[in-house]
Amino acid sequence: MKNFEYFDVTADIGFKSYGKNLNEAFENAGMAIFNIISDTDDIDLEREITFEITSEDEVSLLYDYLEELLFYHEVEFMLFSEFHVEIDDGLHLKATIKGEAIDWDKHERKTEIKAITFHKMHVKKTDVVELQAIVDL
Repeated sequence: MKNFEYFDVTADIGFKSYGKNLNEAFENAGMAIFNIISDTDDIDLEREITFEITSEDEVSLLYDYLEELLFYHEVEFMLFSEFHVEIDDGLHLKATIKGEAIDWDKHERKTEIKAITFHKMHVKKTDVVELQAIVDL
């Protein structure tokens, strides 16, 4: 099973992330986002940030989670490469993300993400969980 993959969208990038459960699929969505921005293999785990969010449904929770990741990227000027997510039945998410301060001499500069969109965002649960999102570049 793949952790994530990308698909073509005009002027944007879409991705699907996968997991054995919702937590793992969300963790892989975090990795997908930061692989758009830089090569996550080059990001050391020097700093840890924990946050919590609650949303009204799974799609909104995915949107809010991705927005929070971008928030910490922009405000803390960091790149992340490790994601631990716990989601309970009440759609409450607790995340611990690890990474380091951006150093463009060390980190590959790929593409800046301007925003997360709700367009075509979905959460599908079958034998695996599939998340889909599109980011605005």
